[in-house]
Amino acid sequence: MHLRTTNTRFKRLAARLAALSLVAVSALAGLPARALAAEAPSYHANSTSNAGTTLILTEENDFFAGTDERYTNGIKLTWISGDLKRYAEDQRLPDFVLPYLHALPFVNEPGQQYNVALSLGQNMYTPRNTQTEMPQPDDRPYAGWTYMSLGLHAKTANQLDTFETSLGLVGPSARAGETQNNYHTLMGFARAEGWKNQIHDEPGLMLSWQRTLRAKRVDIGRDVAWDFLPHFGATAGNVLTQATAGFETRLGYNLPWDFGTSLIQPGGGVSAPADPDDPRLRRDTYAGVHLFFGAEGRAVGRNIFLDGNTWERSPHVPKKVFVGDLIGGVGLVLGRTKITYTHVYRTEEYYGQKGPQVFGSVSLAVTF
Repeated sequence: MHLRTTNTRFKRLAARLAALSLVAVSALAGLPARALAAEAPSYHANSTSNAGTTLILTEENDFFAGTDERYTNGIKLTWISGDLKRYAEDQRLPDFVLPYLHALPFVNEPGQQYNVALSLGQNMYTPRNTQTEMPQPDDRPYAGWTYMSLGLHAKTANQLDTFETSLGLVGPSARAGETQNNYHTLMGFARAEGWKNQIHDEPGLMLSWQRTLRAKRVDIGRDVAWDFLPHFGATAGNVLTQATAGFETRLGYNLPWDFGTSLIQPGGGVSAPADPDDPRLRRDTYAGVHLFFGAEGRAVGRNIFLDGNTWERSPHVPKKVFVGDLIGGVGLVLGRTKITYTHVYRTEEYYGQKGPQVFGSVSLAVTF
């Protein structure tokens, strides 16, 4: 959402993170939960965090790479309930959610703890040249996506399953063009002139599932630990249909007992405390810091922001089926607050794209 600038420091950081993160993700889908639980620490196997509400605000922008193009901005606000023995037991949940929770087939399975998550968000996408009003058929189309999501978390100390339903609008009614240009006008930046060429209005629906595993956690000593968090999942819908697999590994002082770092994508919201030993829940702990890196691969069957509208012709480009992310960054815990910066290197998403996408993600998670 900002003017193009040259930022050599961030580009060098992206290159270093890409080199560090070239680690293969092996046999994720074949790792049974029972075997993983046997490898993970046993002393919290049946415990729960008893945490209160967690509020997570995430902002993603390619400003951190000195560009203003492609996936140019995303913002998402997520509210996650405290731990529940039953999804519908929290009286603070909106009434319209309760019938849906009661109808779910996996509710109230023994040995699990539950959370409900509600999210609001908006993503925006543009071609490289935003200073022309002319269509650019060989470049990424203008597109916006404004949505709300209902997420259901079922977790043990070593496993988190996230079921998420997202509903929203793609196209002019998503108001992404107005958001971008109003911000640019406010900040004195050049407006994007081609939003009249964006993909058309279409209601969007996505159903997602993601499993994140605490495959390993090792306490090194003096409150220093590292962990390994693989994940895999699938999303189906007219906005996005894909299968994913990836991992994150972290090393730090007072390392959080959560399920890692998430970008703005289906299956997020993994930063809420998942164990009473999380430093955000311990009265004797005020601060912690950790470094992390990871990777994710995706097999993409549909991406409306590249394929165009489902039922009518619209701007589109030929997408690539296989896309990968390399991530790296730093997390800081201060009291009940966790602040994370993630630098993302994303491979080319469509044929004709000139180089990878690099962007940054800043996340603020506060547990009340």
